[in-house]
Amino acid sequence: MAIVKPFKGLRPPKDLVEKVSCLPYDVMNSAEAAQMAEGKKESLLHVTRAEIDLPQGVDLHSEVVYNKAVENFKKMQANGWLVQDDKPKFYIYAQTMDGRTQYGIVGCASSEDYFNGVIKKHELTRIEKEEDRMVLTRYTNANIEPVFFSYKAVPEIDAIVENIVKNQAPEYDFVAEDGFGHHFWVINDDATNQRIEELFATKVPYTYVADGHHRTAAASRIGLERKGQNPNHTGKEEYNFFMAVHFPDNQLKIIDYNRVVKDLNGLNKDEFINKIAQKFDIQDMGTDIFKPSRLHEFSMYLDGHWYKMNAKEGTYNNNDPLEILDVNVLSKHVLDQILGIADLRTSNRIDFVGGIRGLGELKRRVDSGEMAVAFALYPVSMSQLINIADSGNIMPPKTTWFEPKLRSGLAIHVLD
Repeated sequence: MAIVKPFKGLRPPKDLVEKVSCLPYDVMNSAEAAQMAEGKKESLLHVTRAEIDLPQGVDLHSEVVYNKAVENFKKMQANGWLVQDDKPKFYIYAQTMDGRTQYGIVGCASSEDYFNGVIKKHELTRIEKEEDRMVLTRYTNANIEPVFFSYKAVPEIDAIVENIVKNQAPEYDFVAEDGFGHHFWVINDDATNQRIEELFATKVPYTYVADGHHRTAAASRIGLERKGQNPNHTGKEEYNFFMAVHFPDNQLKIIDYNRVVKDLNGLNKDEFINKIAQKFDIQDMGTDIFKPSRLHEFSMYLDGHWYKMNAKEGTYNNNDPLEILDVNVLSKHVLDQILGIADLRTSNRIDFVGGIRGLGELKRRVDSGEMAVAFALYPVSMSQLINIADSGNIMPPKTTWFEPKLRSGLAIHVLD
């Protein structure tokens, strides 16, 4: 069963939360981070992207950047921009997008659960990306940003959340510059905090990494590292746990994650379409944007026209958790066999576009001449994600896109 525990959140005062909070470090580059933090000396970006306070061109993984992050982190606490709660608590973090709100429990997951399989993964991680977040955690002695987890919904947890949301004013309640609503409640009642911990320990056999695989791996490895350094280790030390927002699976919605390709692998338009027609029923939909509406239906943009592609029988296996995925159908029958792109991780001929940008972004990149063809996919479902994680399989890269992103800076977990 899952270990999820309350913690003493390091949080901004109510009147500073919009200045302190920011998007996660990995959805922007240095220039974008600098622009977002401009005029906001309180922004957590001065910690998560500390290079913005150093000369342009500095090595992002150099000691000077991590030292700057520590300096800025200490400054935020000294100035009262971050203040630690007096006792361990759970928190509720809700996000609103397009009129839909999802409610998560902010608590600490167990590093041990990551290694023993209670926390289930569906993506591979890259060691170099893990190392960067590990170094920042070592330097700051804190989980600066939360990770995004899911679990199979538990009615009693839902009821607790609903009761708090209905009867208690949120601590934070604002609409960020991205247009998404962020709402945050502090659970002060000791009995309620204890009950939430009990419910995870008795009703939640597994939790699932939805977004933030690298941060999860880094945080768990830090716990293992600290364990090895402490001859008096008991397993109850704060470093054994890391901050995550746990959302019930029935509230989450995955959006599409699409592909754009630079060339047609030496084929002309007609040759390319004829090859696709061997495995897909293909129909010219004209110049208006066409969006897939069901599993095994794809959209292609090529030479000013949108095409509907329906995968033919035999190109997928609905009884296999991996072979049912449209990303695998497209990868196998189009990207690999026709376009010659076998490894999505290493090819420089393909790029990936989160559905939050809309299909107009696919059209723009093809019309500009940067790309030759674009493909839009019907999004993966939460049940598919859980089936893959439960079966021990791994999704292809760039399969799931969760939106809204968790705001960083609403709470921070200190490791001692």
